[in-house]
Amino acid sequence: MKVTEHLAAAKGKTLFSIEVLPPQKGKTIDDLLKVIEPLMDFKPPFIDVTYHREEIIYKKRADGLIEEVPLRKRPGTVGICAAIKGRFSVDTVPHLVCGGFTPEETEDALFTLHYLGINNVLLLQGDSDKNPKSNSAKPSAYKYASDLVQQVSNMNRGRFLHEETETEMKTNFCIGVAAYPEKHFEAPNLATDLKWLKHKVDCGAEYIVTQMFFDNQKYFEFVDKCRALGINVPIIPGIKPIAQKSQLSSLSKLFHIDMPEALVDEIEKCADDKAVKRVGIEWAIQQSKELKAAGAPCLHYYTMSRSEATIEIAKAVF
Repeated sequence: MKVTEHLAAAKGKTLFSIEVLPPQKGKTIDDLLKVIEPLMDFKPPFIDVTYHREEIIYKKRADGLIEEVPLRKRPGTVGICAAIKGRFSVDTVPHLVCGGFTPEETEDALFTLHYLGINNVLLLQGDSDKNPKSNSAKPSAYKYASDLVQQVSNMNRGRFLHEETETEMKTNFCIGVAAYPEKHFEAPNLATDLKWLKHKVDCGAEYIVTQMFFDNQKYFEFVDKCRALGINVPIIPGIKPIAQKSQLSSLSKLFHIDMPEALVDEIEKCADDKAVKRVGIEWAIQQSKELKAAGAPCLHYYTMSRSEATIEIAKAVF
């Protein structure tokens, strides 16, 4: 089933979903499946699997020269989605990103998903290139997620790359996109960010998942602004419990999030990260309860492929 079909079938009930990371290269899938297994008690209708752009590492050759080598540290998103779907009989949502892929490579990946019966995708701009001056950059790669949305929308209509006419074969993807209640860091202001979010919806996006936030009022105000602009697709809030004191600065810097004063005060009182983790779980529980009471269509948890905190939160909320 599509994500939108799951949301419609819930008839107003708030659903539970999770996001996991592919194993690092060289690791087996077993540990990831062990993370997911206890979370299946809360009946997630779909599970997201992230995708990571290639990075460039520099290796010294025998002749003394330095060679650029492209590397994906967490490959296998498509195969992991198929394995999770087969193991747990749950729908999966692979992420697809702009960075490091040509439109042709993206089309090939989408055909593979189509043949596997995976009909949900979350389309993202992806992380910024950590080596922007690298010679390995692909000049034909998309820059914006809206370009990905347009490509998948075209495939759903039977229009493929380098084809002059529409064909009888069509894909049937449900398209999700990301949004930022506190604006994307590249946007000059929230109004501009919302304009481009609406553009993604106009191109064919059918639901939205937000970046993590720690102040529910930010989410509520964001939804209101979306509706005022005519963005009427479901908006799923993304939640992540803080687990380490260092995340007060690292998450704020990486995701450009405003941390509530009350949360910062409680964490700064903590003697160690064990106490921080407890504060983070309790904060996420209260966040989740308020969002659920307000009728959020689904609560989406960024697990980072760890289950303990999410299990505690889900037990208290679902």
